Amino acid sequence: MTKPQLTFACESASEMLEALCNNPTVISDLLALDARVAMGLIDLNDARAACVRKLNRAGVPLVAWLLLPKEQGYWCHAGNAAQAADRYYAFLRWSQEHGLCWSGVGLDIEPDISLVEALRQRHWRRAVPVLMKHALDGGRLRRARAEYGMLVTAIRRDGYPVETYQIPLLVDERRAHTAILQRLLGVVDVPADREVLMLYSSFLGPLGTALLWSYGCEAQVIGVGSTGGGVELSADLPLLDGQTLVRDLLLAAQRADAVFVFSLEGCVQQGLLSHIRVVDWELPIFAPPRRVRLVNGLRAAFRSILWVADNPAMLLTTGLLLLCLAKKMRTRFVHLWAAPAGEMVLSEGRLPKDQIPFRFRRKHRWHPES
Repeated sequence: MTKPQLTFACESASEMLEALCNNPTVISDLLALDARVAMGLIDLNDARAACVRKLNRAGVPLVAWLLLPKEQGYWCHAGNAAQAADRYYAFLRWSQEHGLCWSGVGLDIEPDISLVEALRQRHWRRAVPVLMKHALDGGRLRRARAEYGMLVTAIRRDGYPVETYQIPLLVDERRAHTAILQRLLGVVDVPADREVLMLYSSFLGPLGTALLWSYGCEAQVIGVGSTGGGVELSADLPLLDGQTLVRDLLLAAQRADAVFVFSLEGCVQQGLLSHIRVVDWELPIFAPPRRVRLVNGLRAAFRSILWVADNPAMLLTTGLLLLCLAKKMRTRFVHLWAAPAGEMVLSEGRLPKDQIPFRFRRKHRWHPES
């Protein structure tokens, strides 16, 4: 097992980003790890441009991770494709104005941040009407797919490869050949040159490593985390420490050739970059087999639920046909065994015994006349 290509996500505001870029140890660690940085573009100002130029001069490859204002949803989703396109063109003008170099553009595909906050805080009166409205609006998803497809084409035409950051449940939706999850949450299956599955075990509870292992075999790039940083949805979310981060890195390295670490600022705050530099990538490590089997079973059940939810008419039609068939067969069976001696009941009515085909005769029911 060889060391995977590492990318560190950085979702810091300009002030904290300046502190990171002015730290020579951070840059030397990134260079020693041959790592890239996916920079979350929370703002497009001169201070951030200066940090980008410093990393450009140091030789650290950068990915422009597009983020929108919170009032526009923050992440890319089915309801803000037009705003995402506007953000990209604003980034392009800002980048050209400051002479910045990028190795790619990243699209973070997640539900609207206001919906995520409502679900986390259990504000069902806010969340449920939104989910139901989305579930019934198939046109919204079709339009979003078309608009994001055009955006990806434009980004590639400008010379940038495109990478997306997706929730892992999208993999199950693809396998189920459904779209109900995308309609509900507003996520969009955007075509990309590189796709990162966000398998942050710190958010996934006791099954975190099993989920990473199960989904990892279907991922181009595995996202591990979180070590801290990013948007603050809750103060009580657990974080990876040095030991658990190394564990997830070793698991991910066995499943994919590239690993995405969230986040750079969290690693720096905990002093984890030095831990990553000395990782023995040949160290064998596996997820608990029983938990992996449990996760695989849960995923199969989830795919069945997705299919049923996405095909209610087909399910209802099939159920009615089976019910009618069962009723018809039951009626014929009852009539067949309830027929008087010497007669047989068929769909056309009663037939005398001399007209009943031999194969239908029941010897124990015949009583010849004396």
